This record gives sequence, C-alpha cells and structure tokens, in this order.
Amino acid sequence: LLRSSQPLPGPNRRRCPEDEQLLGTLVAEDERAFIIDTRSPQAAKQARMGGGGTEPKSSYPRWRRLHRALERGRPLQESFSRLVEACGEPSTERWLARLEGSRWLSHVKAALSTACLAAQCLDREGCKVLVHGAEGTDTTLLVTALAQLILDPACRTLQGFQELLEREWIEAGHPFQLRCARSASSHARGKQEAPVFLLFLDCVWQLSRQFPLSLEFGEQLLLTLFDNAYASAYGTFLCNSERERRLCKVRESTHSLWAWLNQPEEQHKYLNPLYSHNPLVIWPSVEPQSIQLWQGFFLRWIRPSQHLQEAWQEMQRLVQGG
Repeated sequence: LLRSSQPLPGPNRRRCPEDEQLLGTLVAEDERAFIIDTRSPQAAKQARMGGGGTEPKSSYPRWRRLHRALERGRPLQESFSRLVEACGEPSTERWLARLEGSRWLSHVKAALSTACLAAQCLDREGCKVLVHGAEGTDTTLLVTALAQLILDPACRTLQGFQELLEREWIEAGHPFQLRCARSASSHARGKQEAPVFLLFLDCVWQLSRQFPLSLEFGEQLLLTLFDNAYASAYGTFLCNSERERRLCKVRESTHSLWAWLNQPEEQHKYLNPLYSHNPLVIWPSVEPQSIQLWQGFFLRWIRPSQHLQEAWQEMQRLVQGG
C-alpha cells in the first residue's frame, strides 16, 4: 500500500522517468497494480491547468487507474455545518430531511467504500495499490488509514491505532492547523478548513459499531482525539507538517498526547472491555441501513450521556469481575 501526492505532468504532459521507473520496479511484468485517485476524472483533468494531473496509461502500463471521488475542502465543511445545525432541529420530519440534506452520511459511506476497494485490491487480488488525490494530505490519508484498519489487526489495538495516526496523519503532513481552525458552529469560515480527520474518526466509529469486539479502544478515545485536534493542551496535533513542527520545536517544548493517554490511570478509560483479538480482515457493510449517525459525537451536547456512561462503566465492571 503506497500513498503520494498527484503527479505533475501539467498541460504539456511532462514525463518523469524516475517516477515511472520507481512504480515500474514495484510490479513484475505478469502482474498488475492499481492507482486509486480520490478525485473525479473531471477534477483530475482540471488539475492539469495548475501543473498537476494523473499518470498517463502509456507511461505506467501495468498500473490501472481507478477514480473514486471523495469530497474535501469547502463541500465537506459545509456538509458538517449543515449536520450540526440539523442536530438542533425539534421537528422529527424536518430533522430527517435536514439529516439527508447535509449528505454527511454519504461522505462516510464513500470513504468506507473507497477504503474497502483499496483493501480488496491488496487482500483478494494480491495487488499493489497507490492512493493519491491532489496534495496527498487529506482524502489520501483517509483511505490509506482506513484500509489498514480493515486489514491489519495490529492497527486495531490501542497502541497500534496511535502508531497509525502518527504515521498516516501526523508524519504524513495532514495540515491540522488549517483544517481544524474553528468548530462547525463558528460563523467564520476559513478557506482551508475541512473536517477530514473527523470524517476518519466517524468511519472508525462505524467500524467499532459493526465489529464491537474487534477494536481494543472505544468511543471515548475517538471523542478525545477530535477534541484535541481542535483545541489541546498537548502538541501532538499542532502545526501543518513535520517541517513546521521541527521549526517550532514542538516536541521539545510541548507534551505528547500519547504519553498522557498511555498512563495506566488514564488508559483504562479508553479501552473496550469487550475486545477480543480478531486476526481476520473486517469487511464493513456500506449499505444505507448499516451507516448510522454517530450520536455519541453529534448529539453529545444535546442529549444527556449519563446513562450511557453508567452502562459503559457497568460493562467494564462485569468484564473485569468475570
């Protein structure tokens, strides 16, 4: 499983022999591989005018390109905002219409579907997969991180999930400072703002709901990660890239969120008491009936959570007592 930014052929269809050789050496002559582009064919074609584009078939003969358009940027931010506004709707009929109109669940479905496609190419076809969009720091990371959760049981442990986030989101350069500048309830809208990381956390929650025994961590960890991505006393999600973090000496001057989470007195709050190691691939259903609203996140300030917390604590007590 590989990830990158888009190639840069531009309008003149420039070639890069080094890139062609790199991808060519990964695939034997009798093999095939897949490039999953998280943009629509039209968006990829338009990117040529700005110097970007896609891999020409003639230059990458053993790589087949598949387009799976995933929204990012302003459309995703607007979808998030509409859903947040809909959550305060008192009318049942209008609530359902506004929920559908937000299209948030459609984004969740599309992300999981694309991740499943990448996982199927790897697991069932035995093929190499390269995922990219434009810069390779948003929907690209969404797909590669989810595909690894689906395929690799190590990524579904608490420690493995932290390493996945560090590798696929933080070190890979997801611009947290730009994307998570304000909350959805803010009237101001940053041009670079988009809840891509929240979409990832929502997809992970969908996996945990469909496979309640297969993830070592629970919903509380996902909520904590969201909160710290937007406002945190720790430096883990600061800045937009590794380069910025080095220049700002983030690791030397701040504390790590992971170090705090992994303290024994804190860690137990985030563990799933029903967890049982599952060595198998977990294939989520993406049927409309299977994708549900993440109520623990979107409704956590609207409905009381006391009883849910009590039920979780009782579950932990019963499991530990048994």
